[in-house]
Amino acid sequence: MNYGVIKVMQHFVEVGGCRIFAGISEPRPGAPWLVFSNSLMTDHTIWAAQEAHFAGRYNILTYDQRGHGRSDAPASVSFADLSGDVGALLDHFDIAACIYVGLSMGVPTGLNFAAGNPGRVTAMILSDGQMATQPSGRQTWQARIDLARATGMAQVADDTVSRWFDPAFIASGGAESLRKAAAQMRTEGYCACATALQDYDFTAAAAGLSVPVQLLAGANDGAMPAVMATMAETIPGASLSVIEGAGHIPNVEKPEVFNRAMEAFLTFITKS
Repeated sequence: MNYGVIKVMQHFVEVGGCRIFAGISEPRPGAPWLVFSNSLMTDHTIWAAQEAHFAGRYNILTYDQRGHGRSDAPASVSFADLSGDVGALLDHFDIAACIYVGLSMGVPTGLNFAAGNPGRVTAMILSDGQMATQPSGRQTWQARIDLARATGMAQVADDTVSRWFDPAFIASGGAESLRKAAAQMRTEGYCACATALQDYDFTAAAAGLSVPVQLLAGANDGAMPAVMATMAETIPGASLSVIEGAGHIPNVEKPEVFNRAMEAFLTFITKS
């Protein structure tokens, strides 16, 4: 799918000895910043449809969470590292505050960052992610880590894509570029981030949010709609929209619907 040409400046930003890859649209003075944070096993390119839709009206920063894409892949990663990267990028690009958009692993990254940096996040759009590891999460993630170490990332990528997307979407080739990128992910980066996902709890951070929050969940993403409904009850004033016909990566599987949900929320907070 071609979303047109967007002028993006690419940078590597060093954060505590780890290089983080980031791309920013040519800044438009006075425009608000949208900061997009990717999921496990993806990179900044998953936001192509959102970049194309919002370019020109918003300044846009996308980046590869450490362990992913063109960012470095350290042997150990914590959510303190991941949320610290967000702050370092904002500092580097002189962004005082932003609207944060996080997908899957980008959700706890954003919750932790917002909790520790009051005033730097003015609103949040959080999709298909959790505020805490589920009770069975440690075992589930350990099995995936063991598979990655035993067989490499190609098998993990195939298994993951089959969980994330509708079979018809996969058959159409819509997930192929994502599958290839996931298969090429460095095993150490995957395992480090998956380990961080085994044990985290940002429920208190979610409950303490005082900014507008829009939650989005793919209807076909297993228990995620129910999990995010609980999050909506935890975050003061948060709203939840379920995207029909989408799984774990609704911004890729149903980009137009995802963009409309973002647009409605951004319009609402602008007029509030």
